[in-house]
Amino acid sequence: MSSPKAGVSVTVDSYEAVPLREAYEGIIREAAALYDLDPALIRSVIETESSFNTAAVSPVGASGLMQLMPAVAENLGVEDPFDPRENVMAGARLLRELVDHHHGNIPLVLASYNAGLKAVARFRGRIPPYRETQNYVKRVTALLRKSHETSDGVGD
Repeated sequence: MSSPKAGVSVTVDSYEAVPLREAYEGIIREAAALYDLDPALIRSVIETESSFNTAAVSPVGASGLMQLMPAVAENLGVEDPFDPRENVMAGARLLRELVDHHHGNIPLVLASYNAGLKAVARFRGRIPPYRETQNYVKRVTALLRKSHETSDGVGD
């Protein structure tokens, strides 16, 4: 006599993909609340850095959603830079440190995020004259402005 065998059957008739821009919204909001940051700032940095691609790797080795350099990720205690939550939390922590360092001056925060604190210090607290950094600051601030204009502050 054989015993009955348990089984489960699942059928998926359809699915709806979540747009990448929305897929990490919970993590972004959690990081924003934890580090007292505007979620639109985190979102704009992610969009500029990786276009919401968790597997993104830059030619210089920055990785994940917020494109953390290996040494920065290690200093922030990141074990897996491709883990969306770990990456966003570390990137938000770095943004918070830069916001504090630059007394809320977002263009300098973004320049430091892109080129490093030493580069901004070398140019006496101004955005370095590097094309990449200047374009980066313009792109992120434009996304941030657009986010605030379209939401009218609701939800952010």
